[in-house]
Amino acid sequence: MTDQSHRGAVTAKNWIVLLAMIVVASVIGIIFMLALNWFPEQGSDVAPPIDTFWDVLVIVSVPIFVAVVAMMLFSIWRWRQRPGEEDLDGPPIHGSTKLEVIWTIVPTIVIAALTTYAAILLIDIQAAPAKGTRVVNVNGGQFAWDFETQAPSGPVKSERLYLPINEPVKFNVRSKDVIHDFWVPAFRLKVDAVPGITTTYNLTPTKLGTFDVVCAELCGLGHAYMRQTVTVMTAERYAAKMAGLAKAAGTPVAAAGGGVGK
Repeated sequence: MTDQSHRGAVTAKNWIVLLAMIVVASVIGIIFMLALNWFPEQGSDVAPPIDTFWDVLVIVSVPIFVAVVAMMLFSIWRWRQRPGEEDLDGPPIHGSTKLEVIWTIVPTIVIAALTTYAAILLIDIQAAPAKGTRVVNVNGGQFAWDFETQAPSGPVKSERLYLPINEPVKFNVRSKDVIHDFWVPAFRLKVDAVPGITTTYNLTPTKLGTFDVVCAELCGLGHAYMRQTVTVMTAERYAAKMAGLAKAAGTPVAAAGGGVGK
């Protein structure tokens, strides 16, 4: 094993071709990934900024993935073992301090920028709701949700959730037994329901319609069936709905300002 396999230096032309392929593949990959419908329709005021953040992650991640895979495939092709070279040693090489510094600093900057973006977005989303914001208590139990809101005459409870459009709402989420996760995909936000702890988030519904409410935490054998719906309606329809629900429950109509129904 005195001879060594030798491929010669990688030329500038090789690097240019490789870089061009990475750029083209990255552009195609970004366009394809952004064209996919990853999420359901946007149903709240926090959905657009969250979806934008996802797009930023895609735009940053695709070129990194393409570059890593391209370099791996190029290395396999360029320095592959060829017939007759089974007993040859590769040429001795030494690490590059400059290269190691670059591939340490650049990912650190990218990750720091993305986490800063995410932190700013999260702080903005979790800002304290304005005084007078509608409060809905969400209770999770194996394997169903129930909702409660405070009306002037007392709490109003139900298994289904109704909300008026374009009015802020704060959710207080609790669990009766094990850990659940309150999630309305169209609203984008979700939060764990933990026994003995009240978790919260707030948002403003911005789209009329009926959306799924699901549990996003494995909570037992009936986890897949822990589903419900939230209906977002106009203020007029919401007021009429609440009046009907209050009357059916024996609550004075004047108290029908809650956020739930059944």
